[in-house]
Amino acid sequence: MDVDVGVVAQKGNERAAALAGTVRDRLETAGAAVALDRATAGSLGTDGVDVDAMAARDLVVSIGGDGTFLFAARGARGTPVLGVNLGEVGFLNAVSPEEAVDVVLAEVEAFRVGEATVREVPRLAATCDGWESEHAANEVVVQGDRRGHGGGVDCEVRVDGSPYASGHADGVLVSTPTGSTAYNLSERGPLVHPSVDGMVVTGMSMDAADGMPPLVVAPDATVSVALTAAAADAVVISDGRDPHPVAVPTEVRIERADPPMRVAGPDVDFFEALNKLE
Repeated sequence: MDVDVGVVAQKGNERAAALAGTVRDRLETAGAAVALDRATAGSLGTDGVDVDAMAARDLVVSIGGDGTFLFAARGARGTPVLGVNLGEVGFLNAVSPEEAVDVVLAEVEAFRVGEATVREVPRLAATCDGWESEHAANEVVVQGDRRGHGGGVDCEVRVDGSPYASGHADGVLVSTPTGSTAYNLSERGPLVHPSVDGMVVTGMSMDAADGMPPLVVAPDATVSVALTAAAADAVVISDGRDPHPVAVPTEVRIERADPPMRVAGPDVDFFEALNKLE
């Protein structure tokens, strides 16, 4: 089969753009059809496509850090993404720049002969008053429109309808195992090994008198965050992007979403990546 490949490089990173150009040239020599994202193509003096168009490809190559991978995966939807790591940690990017061309060529050949191995990583979505968020591979955050003194929101958290915690907090964060190493960790949520299936519910600066220990729940659970009062309106944020304002009082429901993120290429060594965290 012919293989169509999309390449997305970290915006504004000359090294990433140059490597994207090299990967494109080698793939085209090997007979693959290649499309660069519009920003990367522009930096190389050629035409490109919107990242959302990557969903029509067979494979997407992300060149950059984990943020670039998530950006590429959002546009790719269910298309497999292979990550080349130009960042510091790389929980999603297993391929080094030095290996990139050889690994990408090998992966494309595996897709060509139907032998590619692709693993699925869960995504989450929030719904509220008929609106649905962009699907998140790391986390969904429900919070007051500002954090700290005088901000935050009064909330009640339920899991599959059963009450878990309530009180005043900056917000509530629900993460996938993949996202447990990201914003969740900075909010003192637990690390979750990628082999463990579930969702993590973490309170963000909840009042000590109320308390809300981080909780790992079943992967198919529904986490609802009822917002009852706030200094102003609240927002829902998916993977740190596109904050969506919601009027209080309301209820936000967070559940696993389809399609999952699909990751191609070699596995990341989770513990080796952990050792790179500062």
